Amino acid sequence: EKLFVSVIFLLSLITMTLAEPPGCKIRITNRGLEMLKAETKKFVEEELSNITMPEMRGKEGRFQYTIKDVKITELNLTSDLRFQPDVGLLFEVQNSSITLNFQRRILYWLFYDEGAINASAEGVNIFTVLHLIKDKDGRLKISNVTCDAFITKMRARFSGTLGRVYDFIGTFLTTGMRFVLNKQICPALNHAALVLINQLLETIPVRTEVDSYVGIDYSLLNDPVVTETSLDMDFRGMFYDLKNENETLVNYAVNPVVREYDRMIYLSLSEYFFDSGLFSYFKGGLQKQLLLDSFQMPKDLEMLLRTTYLGTIMMLNPALMEHPLSLELEVTSPPRSTIKTSGASVAVNCNVKVLVLPPGKPAVQLSSMTMEGKFNAKVSMKGKRLAIHLDLRRFKIFSNQSALESLALIPLQGPLKTMLQISVVPLINNYIKRGVQIPLPDGIDFIEEVVEYHNGYIIVGANLHFRTGLREIIERKLSDDPVQSIGRDVESRLHQLVVEVQGGWSRVGARRIEP
Repeated sequence: EKLFVSVIFLLSLITMTLAEPPGCKIRITNRGLEMLKAETKKFVEEELSNITMPEMRGKEGRFQYTIKDVKITELNLTSDLRFQPDVGLLFEVQNSSITLNFQRRILYWLFYDEGAINASAEGVNIFTVLHLIKDKDGRLKISNVTCDAFITKMRARFSGTLGRVYDFIGTFLTTGMRFVLNKQICPALNHAALVLINQLLETIPVRTEVDSYVGIDYSLLNDPVVTETSLDMDFRGMFYDLKNENETLVNYAVNPVVREYDRMIYLSLSEYFFDSGLFSYFKGGLQKQLLLDSFQMPKDLEMLLRTTYLGTIMMLNPALMEHPLSLELEVTSPPRSTIKTSGASVAVNCNVKVLVLPPGKPAVQLSSMTMEGKFNAKVSMKGKRLAIHLDLRRFKIFSNQSALESLALIPLQGPLKTMLQISVVPLINNYIKRGVQIPLPDGIDFIEEVVEYHNGYIIVGANLHFRTGLREIIERKLSDDPVQSIGRDVESRLHQLVVEVQGGWSRVGARRIEP
């Protein structure tokens, strides 16, 4: 028995050890949920306002009636949105009211009358839970909706010639209407969540191209963790080379830890997030193109090189003195990032070749040296794009041939560093300033962000801002994708068909409401 327990413990320990750590984490707090409440309430009111109800006919003694053109004219919802631990989100409406208007036609003996009915549903209560999961593609998704809705009472006010005469059948009509309306609320909210809100979640990038060199993988590693105070999501947060998507960097970085709850949202990125980007750009050849585009040797540097290597040139071929010199820089290994409480930095190693370029002939190598550079990296956020700005902090060169030659290279360090700061670094910063999108839906941006540096990872705490409403974001998503737009029309028609079936045949006491 002890052996069995030991084996189970060992297996669980191995599983925990082998679990892939996230390169990117996001926490949404109660403060973030507060900001979403108003948008959610507005969205739900719009969905309920679009409820359509079938024409109803029936009899009550000598009365024959028809009810049609039912429209919701006003909603007064008292709602709340909060986290549902281990499940997802809870949207709740309590003691609210809905105002409706519909047309009646009533026949009693030989008397016929028609007119409008203004009705109010009072004591409206809705309890809706959205179940959040990671789907097969690693995307955040609402997998199921648990919904319960009921209306405590309904009142009707008649108009028309015989309005007061028919007041006594108001209880009968409103009871039937209350029954049918009860049946409509949850299907409408189910459709809103499973179809429309999932459309919004599909705007979160999962595996997408960043530029012509690399892509990024933001797939969820597991289901979101929901507590009473937050929603935590672990993303892979890994860049990859578009030409060879399977050649990726293994994640040995520390697991980012988010302990704060004061801001609406927290984004945490480990060293792996940045290292995988540096690795992928190295494999994709970006650094070669940037160095090729940026490199122009200043005249004073060329003169200094010619003086430094005068003896070498004379030994090789004095005729080479008349030809121009060139430097060839090559990044020899993927750059690496380091994040500490004092800030972030990037280390780069290059091989530098000093060449003579005789016209019409192959270049002649005079020397080869190693260059080590260390850049300060400042992380910033704008909207929902993460960007980095580099500043060359330390720089040194040494010879690959001898220590004596390394001493001779000391005078070159200052001019080479200046050349890099003037020519190479600005071009790199201009390229990377466009940044990379973080996994947030369209229409939602970071504002008032603060970047904190920890050992092995950074945390960006921020508040959220809606650039546009939920419905506008969803409609834009559907308009950009005709296939999904057609699918939504089919879904809406199926939804309406279900509603008609549910509302068509029902009983209130012993009376039948017929479609």
